[in-house]
Amino acid sequence: MSSPAAPPPLRHIAAATDFSPMAAEAARRAAQLAQAHNARLSLVHVVSHGWMDELRTWITDNTDWQDRLTAQTLERLEAEARQLDAAGAHPTQPVLIEGNPVQSLCDAVVGHDIDLLAVGARGSSPLHHLLVGTTAERLLRKVGCPLLVVRQAAVHAYRRVLVPLDFSPWSAHAVTLARRVAPEAQLVLLHSFRIPFEEKLRLAGVDDATLVHYREKARAEARQRLQDFVLSSGLSAEQHSVCLTEGDAPPNILTQARERGCDLIVIGKHGRQAAEELLLGSVTKHVVSEAECDVLVSTARTA
Repeated sequence: MSSPAAPPPLRHIAAATDFSPMAAEAARRAAQLAQAHNARLSLVHVVSHGWMDELRTWITDNTDWQDRLTAQTLERLEAEARQLDAAGAHPTQPVLIEGNPVQSLCDAVVGHDIDLLAVGARGSSPLHHLLVGTTAERLLRKVGCPLLVVRQAAVHAYRRVLVPLDFSPWSAHAVTLARRVAPEAQLVLLHSFRIPFEEKLRLAGVDDATLVHYREKARAEARQRLQDFVLSSGLSAEQHSVCLTEGDAPPNILTQARERGCDLIVIGKHGRQAAEELLLGSVTKHVVSEAECDVLVSTARTA
């Protein structure tokens, strides 16, 4: 089967910044991608209206400070945008917004027709500690474009990309996104299988020989599904390699990404167990939180 047509290039990439060092790395990665795709680049900073409201309760004598603060913030944002211009094909557009950080970024994605949003893995607070019920998870759940969580310096373009597969509709979207963002990279297609209901089978007294039989059957079925997926994707032998592992997906994903030298993981926001569009899958949450490399989360919806 011939390879499918290459996915369309990215047209508009944005980086969200809180002026932290990791946000600067995210912005540099966004600039590198913008140059590779000849895409527009925006640098977005959101001034939290909650923080502004709190300041207003302390400073009541005049409103000049608000104008000065806005001007100083815009000046800093414009300076960082100018620093990115040398790495991009187009001038970087600074975008300053006041409002709720999550909703403002989501609105900016829609209003500015952004194809990909890059954020630093650690900003004012570590993303690792933000993933449960706070800003980062809400952004992952609500943003309408792929979200790139950056952990590493953008030394070179992505070269090896790990794509975990569970054969849900989101798996195909993740492969397409990986090819769109990193068209020259080799894809490592990973699937982790388990014996269905293994613990319950053990509790029911199923002997080890029978479990070995079930394990080999599950392995053969998983290998066949992986081969079928590769065939349907149209990827050439040069574009991919496959990896079949047994056990829990999250640790296998992290281990294989590290051992195979992957610089990016592309994963769907959901999975086979997703019940609704706003659900952020537990595997995705774990990978975003614990990965050592960059993670790109696909927000593609399925029918």
